[in-house]
Amino acid sequence: MTTTEADGGAPARAYASVQEGAPRAAAEEADAAAPEVVTDHDRGVHGYHKQKDEHLKRLRRIEGQIRGLQRMVDEDVYCIDILTQVSASTKALQSFALQLLEEHLRHCVADAALKGGAEIDAKVEEATKAIGRLLRT
Repeated sequence: MTTTEADGGAPARAYASVQEGAPRAAAEEADAAAPEVVTDHDRGVHGYHKQKDEHLKRLRRIEGQIRGLQRMVDEDVYCIDILTQVSASTKALQSFALQLLEEHLRHCVADAALKGGAEIDAKVEEATKAIGRLLRT
């Protein structure tokens, strides 16, 4: 078993220092000196980046649905037919939002988890609030 496995995944350097009788402050100091993790998110790459073209295509399709609703109202189409299209447009936007949220969790929140500390707490809180807004609609 490696030193990393022995303590559940902590850095081997800190574990070895504690095992050899070094003061706890020395082990903490070694962890503090470790280089900061730089992620894609730090470089301005968002979770939806790889799907950007697909997302834009999807949003243009939704935009077309909204224009269709305007046309239906302008042409005095029956109320229930308009409501049916409103429902379809709403469903399309909700589906898009859910996909974007999944990408945010997989990318942005996961990147923050690599860094730990206050950053992960902030990202989880941010995602929780976004989910709450989605549920209210």
